Amino acid sequence: MPVWLLTPAGIVIVALTVVPIVFLVFTSFTDFDQRSLFTGEFDFVGLKQYERVFTDGMFWAAFLRTVFFTGAMVAASVVIGMAVSQLLGKVGGWLRWVLTFVLICAWAMPNVASSLVWGWMIQPGYGVVNWLLTKSHLFGDVTAINWTTNTWLALTAIWALIVWQAVPFIALTLYAAQTQVDQSYFEAARLDGASEWRIYWTITLQFLRPTLLLMTILSIIWDFNVFNQIWLISKGGPDNSTSTLGVYAYTQAFVGFDIGNGAAISIVTTALLVVVTAFYIRSLVRSGEEL
Repeated sequence: MPVWLLTPAGIVIVALTVVPIVFLVFTSFTDFDQRSLFTGEFDFVGLKQYERVFTDGMFWAAFLRTVFFTGAMVAASVVIGMAVSQLLGKVGGWLRWVLTFVLICAWAMPNVASSLVWGWMIQPGYGVVNWLLTKSHLFGDVTAINWTTNTWLALTAIWALIVWQAVPFIALTLYAAQTQVDQSYFEAARLDGASEWRIYWTITLQFLRPTLLLMTILSIIWDFNVFNQIWLISKGGPDNSTSTLGVYAYTQAFVGFDIGNGAAISIVTTALLVVVTAFYIRSLVRSGEEL
């Protein structure tokens, strides 16, 4: 009976996850390209695609860009999420409900829709962000500035968008974990004369450490694979300066139709994320052994 009950879900998982992954691995050992899409003809090339990947300067540039960009996004998301979770714990009544509702609305918005809206907000000429910056008189008249033609401005816009989308989930998760901490610990610390900062660093963070580790690992995996926001705002430009591994794999496979090479890049990216996931699983096992 358990097998029969799991069969429908198992079929969906195999069809939508296992089969594409197997085909991806298979394709990475071939010269699958645009010709193959129409004729079905391709040749096995062994490890040639992987040799191309590891000797490709653009791959390593995209890899380093992905690592640093992911670090910046994860650090900001976690730190701001921690601050917002503390704010949720400090405010009360209707204000907490309003703040929670706003966070859920921001988190629930599809990233394609939010990316398009974000792109409109930074459009030269009529973008509301350019208008607000001009009205602030901090940078002069920036109404006509095109964010996507400048590497650092494009990265800043994408970074802000992804952090804005990531903070609600992190904040609500940390707040939920924080509510499970026994209040007697805080009362005892206050009776001993500990300051609020000391209580936070000594007690709250100790209880939030497993949740923080989970949020950090998940954020690394999500941000490492970011594609929609980058593609819809800058398309990896200018001159591929905002192209991460996900965007580079896409352009190789579906713009240049070098599908075999794009598959190899995707496999390498997946292998890197497996290492990060293995670190998280190892940390969970060790924490379980300590308990």
